[in-house]
Formats: sequence, structure tokens, C-alpha cells
Amino acid sequence: MEAPATGQKIPSKEAILIVDDEFGPRESLRMILKALYEVYTASDGQEALRVISERDIDVVTLDLNMPGLSGIEVLKEIKKLRPEMEVIVITGYGSLGNASEAIRLGAGNFISKPFNVSEIISAVVRAIERRRYNLRIRSLSERIPKLGSTDNDVHETDKKKEE
Repeated sequence: MEAPATGQKIPSKEAILIVDDEFGPRESLRMILKALYEVYTASDGQEALRVISERDIDVVTLDLNMPGLSGIEVLKEIKKLRPEMEVIVITGYGSLGNASEAIRLGAGNFISKPFNVSEIISAVVRAIERRRYNLRIRSLSERIPKLGSTDNDVHETDKKKEE
């Protein structure tokens, strides 16, 4: 994105998808995050997966207990479609079992409702930093030549010298 008059590049806001079947928590999260991020909302799992397929989403906040696809099912689908996407589970039905399953499936954080503003902002900031870090590592690792082929070439040269 460029500024109209100057041509300077404007950093784009990270995109957050809020997935919750309850209007109140969904709208609360939207109001908290909209000043800092580009915010999308979905009221169920199917809608969430549609938004993810159409938009470049950085972080998803995900309720577990929803009609239709459960939050766990949506989390599994997200990680199949976009393994690098950060997911924060925010639920009123938090238990140790739910939390450990969500983390095992790739959620970066698990927050119980009712939540406080600073906890949400902190979790989103950490998720965005983690995503940037992971994408940077992936980019750097793709630039590094395969070391295995270099080692084999060196060993072959040493064997020829010995003969």
C-alpha cells in the first residue's frame, strides 16, 4: 500500500479474524482490536474457514463451543490449510483438557472468558510476533543451500585424493 501523495510505503495492518457464535464477546473483541488491526469476524466455523480462504489472516481468535463445526474442528482445519497461522482459543468453557488439546493441535494460547483487555492485546501481540518470527525462519531456511549435497561433494573429493 502506498501513500497517495508521497509514494512512500505504508505498513499494512495485521489481519485478525474473530470467531465466536455469541455477538457480545465477538463485538467486544472487535472493539478492542479494531484500532490496532484490520479485524474480520465470523459467527461460526464455516464462515471462519471461508474468510480464511479469501483473506490473508495473521491471527485467529477462536471460541471452542459453537454450533456446527466445533472450535477444535475449526482449529484442525485452519492448521491443515494454513499451518503458519496463529490461533488463540478464547472460550467460556475452558478446562485443562480443552486447553491441552487446543495447544497440542497448534493453538498458541488459551484464554478463558471473561477476558480482560490487556490479556487479549498481549496475547495478540505475542501471536503476531511469533508468526513474524516463524515466517522469517522459514524464509531464511529456504535461502540456505542444502548442506547435505555440499558435504557429499567434499567427501567425494577427499576419496579421489586418497586413491
